[in-house]
Amino acid sequence: MSSATLRHALQFGGAAAIRRSVLPKLHAKPLQASTFMNSRRRGGRGKEQMNTVINFVPQQEAWVVERFGKFHDILEPGLRVLYPVVDVIKYVHTLKEIVIEIPSQSGITQDNVTMHLDAVIYIKIDNPYKASYGVEDPEYAVAQLAQTTMRSELGQLKLDEVFKERATLNWNIVEAINEAAIPWGLKCLRCEIKDIALPDTVVEDMQRQVSAERRKRASVLESEGQREAAVNVAEGDKTSQILASEAERREQVNQALGEAEAIEAKAIATAKAIEAVAAAMQKAGGSDAVKMKIAEDYIAAFGKIAKEGNTMLIPANAGEPASMVAQALSIYDNVKAK
Repeated sequence: MSSATLRHALQFGGAAAIRRSVLPKLHAKPLQASTFMNSRRRGGRGKEQMNTVINFVPQQEAWVVERFGKFHDILEPGLRVLYPVVDVIKYVHTLKEIVIEIPSQSGITQDNVTMHLDAVIYIKIDNPYKASYGVEDPEYAVAQLAQTTMRSELGQLKLDEVFKERATLNWNIVEAINEAAIPWGLKCLRCEIKDIALPDTVVEDMQRQVSAERRKRASVLESEGQREAAVNVAEGDKTSQILASEAERREQVNQALGEAEAIEAKAIATAKAIEAVAAAMQKAGGSDAVKMKIAEDYIAAFGKIAKEGNTMLIPANAGEPASMVAQALSIYDNVKAK
């Protein structure tokens, strides 16, 4: 159909008129979009999108158009008008994230342990032109690259490191895919390892290792508990001994202070008594009173000695109480004279 006919149809009949006038001539059949897009998601190249002159590109899709067998344009979502016969919609790409499952495969670790891994990767078409002409089947190529990268990365790790460095392994696979998929117009967003299967013998060895490690931790914890208990007992004995010695020291100090205060009080009392006696002796009749007091004390002392039966302590010439008083007064006079 010429351009003039196309303008005439748009002016008087619109899109419906164009479909009625063009589609019968092209003998086109309605497109089964779901089957086509599913085939495209699997990487198929068999079926092409039909050019209906007036085309509606769905959201999140990119159509690669060839004119005379050569790349012409990439159609974005919306209403797009193409020349019939001349323009061919060669490839249709979805711009959504594509999930590719990596089947279970075997790999050998650095310490020669065989294990089976399966994963899932998430890719997205970043450049529809490169995805169309850079590789025959982009999704299949990415899947094969992911498998080889998983084996390569697994060979650089030991068995214990595989479980610890799982996130690092995922990241390394993503980086390797992105580096190799630049000419293919694809970008790997993330990779997740779903399962890691080990041989039965390795699983049994790991279980024995875990059991031994747990017993070791239990023994260490028990010994540490015993050590802490012994330390606590020793600390308690030490503290009790320190407190006992501190209490004894304080008791001795208090006793010494009490004795010192008692001696001091006794001395003060004696001094006051002497001062009182001296003051009394200075008064009229004071000397006679003192003499009488001394004689009474003297007689009382001898009487106490005689009552207790210590007659040997009484002088032989003590005599009667009167003579004893006289002797006491004479002794008092001699002391005073001196």
